[in-house]
Amino acid sequence: MRKFLFALAALALVSLLATASFAGDATTVNGWVSDSKCGVKGASADQAECTKKCIKAGASPVVVTDKDQKVLAVENPDALKGHEGHHVAVTGHIDGDKIHVESIKML
Repeated sequence: MRKFLFALAALALVSLLATASFAGDATTVNGWVSDSKCGVKGASADQAECTKKCIKAGASPVVVTDKDQKVLAVENPDALKGHEGHHVAVTGHIDGDKIHVESIKML
């Protein structure tokens, strides 16, 4: 009986930890869709064509935040298709210097 209760408690703890790790709230950041080659230098409307060209040539899309000019790598770059060089509000889960985009809205 003790082994069963111990196993049940361990399972409950693992379930609680797994739920807590996936329960992070989505965050919205305003910024520019740039490319990994230019980063902050590509974060403006007048650099949109350069951003499109660099992404087409193989650079990865990134989001450069308005607040602190932080460059966020995008885990699911297809979510930004069509927004290269645009000023946007991106909602997603941020983990360090990466973002998993859930939605995007033009500003």
